[in-house]
Amino acid sequence: MISQNFKNVLVVSVAFLFLFTAYGGLQSLQSSLNAEEGMGVVSLSVIYASIIVSSMFLPPVMIKNLGCKWTLVVGMACYVSYSFGNLYPGWYTLIPTSVVLGLGGSPLWSAKCTYLTICGNMQAAQDGRKGSDVINQYFGIFFFIFQSSAVWGNLMSSLIFGQDTNIANIPAEQLKSCGVADCGLNVNTGNSTTVRPEQGLVWTLVGCYIGVGVVAMIIVAVFLDNIDREQASRFRHDKQPFCQTFLATFRLLRDWRLLMLIPLTMYSGFEQSFLSGEYTKNYVTCALGIHYVGFVMMCFGATNSICSFLFGRLAQFTGRATLFFFAALANFACIIGLLFWRPDPDQLWVFFIFPALWGMADAIWQTQTNALYGVLFQRDKEAAFANYRMWESLGFVIAFAYSTFLCLEYKLYIVLAFLVLTLVTYPVVEFYEYKHPTLPIQEASYLGYKDPAETRDNVVHQTHL
Repeated sequence: MISQNFKNVLVVSVAFLFLFTAYGGLQSLQSSLNAEEGMGVVSLSVIYASIIVSSMFLPPVMIKNLGCKWTLVVGMACYVSYSFGNLYPGWYTLIPTSVVLGLGGSPLWSAKCTYLTICGNMQAAQDGRKGSDVINQYFGIFFFIFQSSAVWGNLMSSLIFGQDTNIANIPAEQLKSCGVADCGLNVNTGNSTTVRPEQGLVWTLVGCYIGVGVVAMIIVAVFLDNIDREQASRFRHDKQPFCQTFLATFRLLRDWRLLMLIPLTMYSGFEQSFLSGEYTKNYVTCALGIHYVGFVMMCFGATNSICSFLFGRLAQFTGRATLFFFAALANFACIIGLLFWRPDPDQLWVFFIFPALWGMADAIWQTQTNALYGVLFQRDKEAAFANYRMWESLGFVIAFAYSTFLCLEYKLYIVLAFLVLTLVTYPVVEFYEYKHPTLPIQEASYLGYKDPAETRDNVVHQTHL
């Protein structure tokens, strides 16, 4: 019989599976589906810019007042609003709903990470195990289920758009502008010969996405245990100074370890945005057509899902550092390959190799970075994961912001540069953690109650700027 904590992990995972079946499918299609004036990419940039603003202030306030469960519900409702905006895509529908999604995005992810960390620590205390091992496994299980959303969301888009009778044949002239072959044709103009699917099919797809998003909200509201209800109630009753909670995200920046993890966290945003924004548009849509985007991203999602589960369990034997360097090697190989490969429809299998390798690497970046934050900042979980989402979103924003005016070749060099920077700064934190392990917290602290002695022990990790 499964434990209550494990049950809650499954509920959160399944709810995110449904929610991101919708959002992940829409995100993969934005650069191709709403290509006019770069509207789709701009909406994605607005989303992550709003997440940055949200990360600065909202997660600690919402989580401590509402608790993780109801913060998840509110955040999911914000995501569903973006699907409604895509029913009639335009500047006056996509941009406002992008802002709403962004404001709810950081509290959603911070609440999820906080909830899984609490569950992992509580289960470790019950079983007499190391907290970081259980947290790693729980994040691995979460991403195993969550990342499969790319399979289902993109399967829906491919099957629905595959019914379009106006699927265009790709002319030989357009193939010359795919990939990094011709910067002049790629910048600003987009793929001008891309044919938008019939509006009826778009409505059908978006309607399905709205439906599964609502199901996600119902799953959390009905089946998830409110494990930090007493903590939230006590917080509201004690009425701690508003500024103390409001600025918790910034106060954690005094910890030098967090500063050293910023390149790693931003790289997560760069690498995800490249695959969903640049690879789908400049390689897949350009050379094969928009109806292939879903199939290619399904490959990414399936690989990501399986590897998330495997690496979540493997981490306790290999350690985080080994997995991180393996992911870096995979991404480095992909970047070099994309710089030299010229997309050719006759090489169909190659279009799937890159997202498969990218998905394997992303599984490591996601599971291990989330688990790393949960282990290093156990006493400030809400603020730590808010910082994680803020810096990751900054990577998204920068990548989507330069998407419309930089050559694809330069975009690949930027991703490569951040990968190298990550390999310089991350090992410093890992080495310090190896020499000075973060002390485990007492069981009562899992729900937010701090022992003064523990607070003193944690001071050794912090340096004031």
